[in-house]
Amino acid sequence: LQALCRHECTDWNLTWYTPHPDLTQCFQHTVLVWLPCLYLWLGAPFYLVYRRFRDHGRISVSALCGAKTALGLCLASCGLVELLYLLVKRSRDIEHHMIFLLGPSIRTLTMVLAVCIVHVERMKGCRSSAFLFLFWALAFVCSLVPLRGHVQAIAEQGFSGDAPRFLAFFTCFSLQLAQLVLSCFADQRPATLRPACVKNPCPVEDASFLSKILFWWFSGLVTQGFRSPLKAEDLWSLREEDTSEKIIRDLVREWTTRGVNPQQQDKCESPPRALSYRITEQTQLLLKLRQEQGSGLLLLRTLAKTFGPCFLTGTLCLIVQDAFMFSIPQVLSLLLGFVRDEDAPLWKGHLFAVTLFLLSCLQSLFNHQYMYTCFTVGMRVKTAIMGLIYRKTLIINSAARRACTVGEIVNLVSADTQKLMDFVVYFNAVWLAPIEIGLCLFFLWQRLGPSALAGIATVILIFPLNGLIAKMRSKLQEVQMKYMDGRIKLMNEILNGIKILKFYAWEKAFQEKVLAYREEELKALKKSQILYSISIASFNSSTFLIAFAMFGVYVLTDEKNVLDAQKVFVSMALINILKTPLSQLPFAMSSTMQAIVSLRRLGKFLQQDELRPDCVVREPYSPDGTSVVIKNGTFSWSRDGPPCLKRVNVEVPHGSVVAVVGHVGSGKSSLLSAMLGETEKRSGHVTVKGSVAYVPQQAWIQNTTLRENIVFGQERRESWYHRVLEACALLPDLDVLPGGDATEIGEKGLNLSGGQKQRVSLARAVYRTADVYLLDDPLSAVDPHVGQHIFHKVIGPKGILRDKTRVLVTHALSFLPQVDLILVMVDGEITETGSYAELLGRQGAFADFVKTFAGNERRESITFRGTRKSVSRLSMTDFSIDLSREQLISGDMVGASIPTVETLADSEQNQDPEELGKLTEADEARTGRVRLDMYVEYFRTIGPALIVPIIFLYAFQQAASLGYNYWLRLWADDPVVNGTQTDADAKLAVFCALGFAQGSAIFGTTVAISLGGIMASRHLHLDLLNNVLRSPMQFFERTPSGNLLNCFSKEVDAIDCMIPEGFKMMLGYVFKMLEVATIVLMASPLAGFVILPLTLFYTFIQSFYVATSCQLRRLESVSRSPIYTHFNETVQGASVIRAFRVQPRFILQANSRVDHNQTAYFPRFVATRWLAVNLEFLGNVLVLAAAIFSVTGRATLSPGIVGLAVSHSLQVTGILSWIVRAWTDVENNIVSVERVKEYSETPKEAAWTTENRPLPSAWPQTGTIEFQEYGLQYRKGLDWALKEITLSVQEREKVGIVGRTGAGKSSLALGIFRILEAAKGKISIDGIDIAEVGLQDLRSRVTIIPQDPVLFSGSLRMSLDPFDSYSDEEVWRALELAHLKSFVSGLPDKLQHECSEGGENLSLGQRQLVCLARALLRKTKVLVLDEATAAVDLETDNLIQSTIRTQFEECTVLTIAHRLNTIMDYTRVIVMDRGYITEMDSPGNLITKRGHFYRMCVEAGLV
Repeated sequence: LQALCRHECTDWNLTWYTPHPDLTQCFQHTVLVWLPCLYLWLGAPFYLVYRRFRDHGRISVSALCGAKTALGLCLASCGLVELLYLLVKRSRDIEHHMIFLLGPSIRTLTMVLAVCIVHVERMKGCRSSAFLFLFWALAFVCSLVPLRGHVQAIAEQGFSGDAPRFLAFFTCFSLQLAQLVLSCFADQRPATLRPACVKNPCPVEDASFLSKILFWWFSGLVTQGFRSPLKAEDLWSLREEDTSEKIIRDLVREWTTRGVNPQQQDKCESPPRALSYRITEQTQLLLKLRQEQGSGLLLLRTLAKTFGPCFLTGTLCLIVQDAFMFSIPQVLSLLLGFVRDEDAPLWKGHLFAVTLFLLSCLQSLFNHQYMYTCFTVGMRVKTAIMGLIYRKTLIINSAARRACTVGEIVNLVSADTQKLMDFVVYFNAVWLAPIEIGLCLFFLWQRLGPSALAGIATVILIFPLNGLIAKMRSKLQEVQMKYMDGRIKLMNEILNGIKILKFYAWEKAFQEKVLAYREEELKALKKSQILYSISIASFNSSTFLIAFAMFGVYVLTDEKNVLDAQKVFVSMALINILKTPLSQLPFAMSSTMQAIVSLRRLGKFLQQDELRPDCVVREPYSPDGTSVVIKNGTFSWSRDGPPCLKRVNVEVPHGSVVAVVGHVGSGKSSLLSAMLGETEKRSGHVTVKGSVAYVPQQAWIQNTTLRENIVFGQERRESWYHRVLEACALLPDLDVLPGGDATEIGEKGLNLSGGQKQRVSLARAVYRTADVYLLDDPLSAVDPHVGQHIFHKVIGPKGILRDKTRVLVTHALSFLPQVDLILVMVDGEITETGSYAELLGRQGAFADFVKTFAGNERRESITFRGTRKSVSRLSMTDFSIDLSREQLISGDMVGASIPTVETLADSEQNQDPEELGKLTEADEARTGRVRLDMYVEYFRTIGPALIVPIIFLYAFQQAASLGYNYWLRLWADDPVVNGTQTDADAKLAVFCALGFAQGSAIFGTTVAISLGGIMASRHLHLDLLNNVLRSPMQFFERTPSGNLLNCFSKEVDAIDCMIPEGFKMMLGYVFKMLEVATIVLMASPLAGFVILPLTLFYTFIQSFYVATSCQLRRLESVSRSPIYTHFNETVQGASVIRAFRVQPRFILQANSRVDHNQTAYFPRFVATRWLAVNLEFLGNVLVLAAAIFSVTGRATLSPGIVGLAVSHSLQVTGILSWIVRAWTDVENNIVSVERVKEYSETPKEAAWTTENRPLPSAWPQTGTIEFQEYGLQYRKGLDWALKEITLSVQEREKVGIVGRTGAGKSSLALGIFRILEAAKGKISIDGIDIAEVGLQDLRSRVTIIPQDPVLFSGSLRMSLDPFDSYSDEEVWRALELAHLKSFVSGLPDKLQHECSEGGENLSLGQRQLVCLARALLRKTKVLVLDEATAAVDLETDNLIQSTIRTQFEECTVLTIAHRLNTIMDYTRVIVMDRGYITEMDSPGNLITKRGHFYRMCVEAGLV
């Protein structure tokens, strides 16, 4: 350079050691011109290669692109003109100064390259270029020094001195500035990326580079949220790379290439048969454990491959941020050196102050880019994991399904995905924190020499302690998660079986079980929080401990070692940097441990056994031959379990009806499952030709409209749809459903009767027009005449399925003469096959069975032809009954009082059917800020006794901190006499005392807040549980269980951990901020003029942000529940979804729900970044102010106070960000308190017990029931479900209640149990008005055997007797009378046999018998039977009836009956119609009267 310029390139006397600094002309003409050009030429090749692989489509030439090109060409021409001018005018000088020619030439070529890059970017669809933005920014900065020189020259010589040169420079400078401004804007979208169907695209896609790094693109949503509360439709659509479809497609591809199917793995790992017996259970367990751990690692590798590149860009930002972070203490050292040197020129102080400001700003920008990337990756990981789990739930086999309950799966989706998201944020700290600690200690060594080793020793002591604590907490967390899983699983069962709980008055027993889990959970949490408090105290005191160790060793080792301001405050700044990695490490270690546990859990679930596609060979449909073939089939429910079907050989000819009959538990349903491929095939061969439709024994109904339940995702063919409704006897139901077929059905079909659910389930299958129909006892839940209608119109030889293959499981003998083939099953084997006539002719077991039970039914099949006319008219006449009374709850399903399924009141006549049909109340997001009374409520539960000490401890803690910092300042300013400072020991002792006082206070505050939080969460959870269990049935029909489960898991978890955590952080930082403000004001009172406006501006930004953030949190919370509800629904209907082969549609639905949730989550975390960037910029202004005031006031200020003020102001950016973030976290999470409290405002049932009127202990003694003008309404303003019922039932009387669907039969039962309260009149039992009896007292002394048998997971004994009120002998006796003794004694665990969730490992008939055993145990004086034997075969039904006759001889029995033969020997029969009693007498008398009852008996073939 020197040779080119013929002058010195750098001259320090001109640049540094002078009051008026400048750069040499040579430096200005070379380095400042070449630096931006060099950047562009070196970077261009790499950038162009990168662009080649990132093609987004061509952008048409826009005004912006045109302007950039024109300005670039103008700059190039300026260079050429300058070159020509030099050649012509300065030709003599050029010989001496070749450098003058080089500058314009390089600049001209560089401008041409810049224009080329602009057009390459346009062709590749790049709309805003970071590469060019940095080039123009660099060029602009490099032009500032010449600009100053030119301005000075004009001031000294005047403009005319060298007008052409000045003009050329200012033109070029203006053009460069214009280019920099233009590069701050983004170009239009390429034609290929125009949002065709995206209705509210995310603005980040249209944002420029500058807008992206400063998050300005987000400001629109913040402003909108501030003006009015945000709604779901205000949120942006997801970017394509964030959508479930794109993420899961990439991940599944990666998972399948890496992962091995568990089935294949088993094949590889299974040893030869001869060896297998030698392998002990222990070895198998070890193999399984290794496989589970391996699967967790496999999942991590898959996630890393898919999301790694994006994560690495974030990591790069973090490394750059670290570089800036470590530069700041070095500049602080220079600033303090300047304050001490009285002769240093003032411009240096200003330079250091501005440099501090710029470094702080750049550090903020890179830090938040890193955080933004982490959260984006975390969000994508969450989407990916949810997608994987959902797809897995559709293919796991039944053994695996029993091992993983719905609650556990929901926990994987909610809790474990959250752990992985935390892991993404904290993972880098695991490796980067040790490096940062090392660098800090290196710089400290430079300041304090070997004394820095004392700091290392302190760190080494703190580390193992926290490592140990992290490990202990990880174990405690596993314990806590185990109890939480148990609690959520139990809550799920309570919500599913809430009706049974109410009928049996079991709420208290289950409440105690939930609270026992909760107590254990809180116990683990409390231990964990105390350990955490030790951890926090040691970390927050780490600054003091390290400083104490280093300064102590430094001053005590040599009295010549003096502490001046530079040593003290640069060291303190480094120690403050050291605090970040030190505090992040335990989080990082803890979140890594938690993530490993979660990965293991997820891996274990994803490695569960799947259904084998080769179990059933699916062949295309062919009209001749057989449709279903099973050869030598042996099947079991699990791979290691006993076979459920043995030696099965079946051939079902195409177009035939095959009936499968047998006792309860004989394997009928298992046979259909084998045909569907739902069981494990041990041996044999199964072939099914054509498509399949399946009707399960327990109808699976979705929480959607009736129409969507039937159409089930197919296109709607009006005429066929109508035919299906007519054939399945659903048309009369549509007339009374408030929204017709647009009526929304509650979860699990809550507002339909058992019969209606079964008919909807059947209609879904019929509408499908499949080739093979597998019907698992669809007629058990419907009235006999409806059953006849459905058999005739749908299943039978003349039904609409007459050309299809039908396999029908049934207990009804009357249909058997009309089927083509009968399979008789006994203990999992087919013992007889043949037509009805053939089997009777063989005189085998089937013939004996028919003779015993079908005396009446055989007559029915003979008279069937004669009654056909009336059957075909059924749908028109008998069915068009006004169902409004019974709200379709059922002649079948006692207890559901449905608020919305009702006839239209006049006011509702003109409403939209869609609106009328709505039932479940979608989770509504509240709007606006959280109400103040929520905080009051929260603090009230903690109590003032704890709050006052907490505040006092915080104040004391910060006073101690201020004390030791100020003490350091005094020490640093202490004069040095003869190279030493006086009383070093005493100073160190005071410093030590103040530091330890602060540490103790920190421990006290964290423990106090944690304990307060646990007290509050215990209280709030108890309230929530009480409120939910005391809610009436209507509440459960209206509220999706997903919402309640979400409340018990996510919201309670937030109250447990997040709120106390938020308060800890917020209070800590608020008090810290007060300390900093005090110190800065002590140093320079003028800083008050900066602090005040900054505070106001902060408050303004904070209010802007909190309004938006809270609303986004609510929207995200509300959109989370439907994900869990859909998961729940899918897990329960998986077999139906698989049979219909509609998995892709359900996967799409799950994707859309996850995406809907992420549209609220994405802006939520961007809001935090937007806030932090803005706030930290303002905080950096305070750093600038503190530094500038210190520079200008150096004459009066000591280096100690400057060091104290500036080193503390450097912390302000972080502190203020954390205050707002912590405050927002508290606001966001206090929403959980709001949601929990919402349930306390819902209507409640009457009191459980009445204190003032104790009941006689033996009540009811006789069991007489008196209805006096009793009336029942489902809601005010609606028609009466029961009208003027006056009836007296004597003791020991047996009364049958019959009537068409919707006649009001079940409403009587609802009234007796006060599931619905009387609207008029009263019911008395033993002369006591039941309205005056507590609900628990009433329900525990009256017994019902409901139609839907619900069991709870846990031991069989628990399902029979949750209160442990009876001895084992009594339980066995009840089982014997319920004909279950032989079955239960055959189980390996007898009474302790573990029932799976919902009792799914027992058949439906067996579950019904367990319900009978419950009733036998309670043996109250009043027994209500509601279709209690619908799901059992005739023989078992007869056994049950004889048990009821003998065991309940002393009791009053009310039976709601479908099978009329069960009540023919009762003392009285009540016939109901439209809410009235139309006939009442003994069965014999009613038949002779030839009224309503007589007609029903004729239809049933009993007369």
